[in-house]
Amino acid sequence: MTAAHTTLAITTKGKGLYPFTTTVANWLRDQPVLNGVLTLFVQHTSCSLVIQESVDPDVTLDLKDFFERLVPERVRDYRHTLEGPDDMTSHIRSTLTQTSLTIPIIDGHMSLGTWQGLYLFEHRRTPHRRSVVLQVMGV
Repeated sequence: MTAAHTTLAITTKGKGLYPFTTTVANWLRDQPVLNGVLTLFVQHTSCSLVIQESVDPDVTLDLKDFFERLVPERVRDYRHTLEGPDDMTSHIRSTLTQTSLTIPIIDGHMSLGTWQGLYLFEHRRTPHRRSVVLQVMGV
């Protein structure tokens, strides 16, 4: 059994889904694990990780729009607004999605489906630098 880890920095420009599948695949290619499990964990409470359709960009735009309707930014609805009107809504959106992902590694590759890709889902309006920890374990 062997393990390896790294931390990716993903820069965002505000709300939206930011693909990073290729970055993870490139890192994984250099690791000594052929078969095992990859865990991804975002170290923030106002963004999340998702596996989503990676071919049609309308999918990510529709998801962003859906979350705007599902959790609208109305300051009057929330007590926690310390960092602005998108503060609490970002925490709620993060809770509704995921902060970690687990992906099987088979023959040195992520076992993603044909159309699946990895995305950081930024829930804040302003640009941020997000940290995503990757850890692979296996043989």
